[in-house]
Amino acid sequence: MIAHLRGRLLDKQPNRLVVDVNGVGYEVFVPLSTFYVLGDVGHEVALRVHTHVREDALLLYGFATELEQQLFERLIGISGIGPKVALAVLSGIEPPELMRAIERSDVARLTAIPGVGKKTSERIVLELKDRLPRVSAAASERAPSEPTLRGDVLSALVNLGYHRPLAEKAVDLAVAASPNGGFEGTLRQALRELAK
Repeated sequence: MIAHLRGRLLDKQPNRLVVDVNGVGYEVFVPLSTFYVLGDVGHEVALRVHTHVREDALLLYGFATELEQQLFERLIGISGIGPKVALAVLSGIEPPELMRAIERSDVARLTAIPGVGKKTSERIVLELKDRLPRVSAAASERAPSEPTLRGDVLSALVNLGYHRPLAEKAVDLAVAASPNGGFEGTLRQALRELAK
């Protein structure tokens, strides 16, 4: 079983990567949350890997963080949820927000994820409510209290129709570029990031 890959990024698509490890190209399927934090083609990457074996295929699923991998593995442990749906869930909602939605039994938030219906959302809440991964104290302190500026700009971008993970990445880049920019400045910078 392959559990970790470190190599050079040969190809990068929103849900699929090819990682060159000593001359061998590994196809790895990834959620958008991992896709956005990786460098460009040609850069070195390190991924945590879940190897999924089927009768007709051996598939690799890669993750930037342990939390993403743990959530993926718990999701595919639910009857009726395969790797494609698990990736769709992780691509449609950030891991800390997914955990909060499950803890609060927020079926509406989970149903808002493209490709996830009401029955699947209910099953996720029912099966995972008591089986969520433990997060470090630093991560759990950081997750619930999203700074107001970041939250306001993110909300504006989502209301403008941008996909939430893409909007989150743009807001993070905008805040990093001008930490003291007000709402309008940060929103303009985020829109510039999205236009790249």
